[in-house]
This record gives sequence, structure tokens and C-alpha cells, in this order.
Amino acid sequence: MNELFELFSNPALIWAPGVSRGVCFIGSLLVIPWLVLRIPENYFSDDSRHRVPWARRNPLLRWLLLILKSLLVLVYLLMGIAMLVLPGQGLLTILIALVLLNFPGKYRLERRLFMVPTVRNTVNWLRRRAERPPLIFDGEA
Repeated sequence: MNELFELFSNPALIWAPGVSRGVCFIGSLLVIPWLVLRIPENYFSDDSRHRVPWARRNPLLRWLLLILKSLLVLVYLLMGIAMLVLPGQGLLTILIALVLLNFPGKYRLERRLFMVPTVRNTVNWLRRRAERPPLIFDGEA
């Protein structure tokens, strides 16, 4: 029992969760708006996703970058899940991570999530503050 008390009295174990919460919170405040502003206004205007023009040029480089991006986004997704109980914008972070990940049916899921009124209003509020046009969905002008 004494060893357990000594383990939890270690200053590093006391400071590490607080510092990680602070980093997650500050990181989410900086990264999330930047990512939301990078979404093209007409990204959700079609029923299917547009093909990226450079996708067929160098398949090896494309796969390498895709794997690297997926690993980084997985870390971001885990941070978003952690922010559900820690300070930060957990749901919005998870939403952005899902936008960045590649998986079958992703585009339909993105459209469905971004069409939820509270998510859509929040994203368009961020875009308005940065003087960017709101997201356009099919049938909208």
C-alpha cells in the first residue's frame, strides 16, 4: 500500500494529466477552426465525392501519405474522445477527425453529420467570423 501511495505522490503523475488537458484544449481551439475554414463551400453540394486530380500520378507516394495522414488523424480522433471527459471541444474534434479519415461511406456520414442543425450552425458561425461563405448543400444557392 505504501508503494501505491508513493507512486501517486510523484509530481510528474500529478502534472502530466493537467498539462495534457491544457495542450488538448489549446490545440483544439487552434486546429478546429483552421480545419473548418479549409472545407470548400461546395464540398457537400453533390451526392458523391469528387476525385482528386493528383490521385493517379504517383500511387506509392499517395499510399504513403494516406497512411501517414491516417495515423495522425487517429491520434486526433483519440484526443477528441478524451476531450469528451476532459476540457476541450470533444464532439467537434471527433467530427473533424472523421472528416479527415478515409473509410467507405465517409462522404454520406459527413453530409449527414454536417446537416445536423447545431453542427451546421456552429460551422457556419465559424466561417462567418472568418468572412468565408457558408457551406452549401445540394439544392441550395
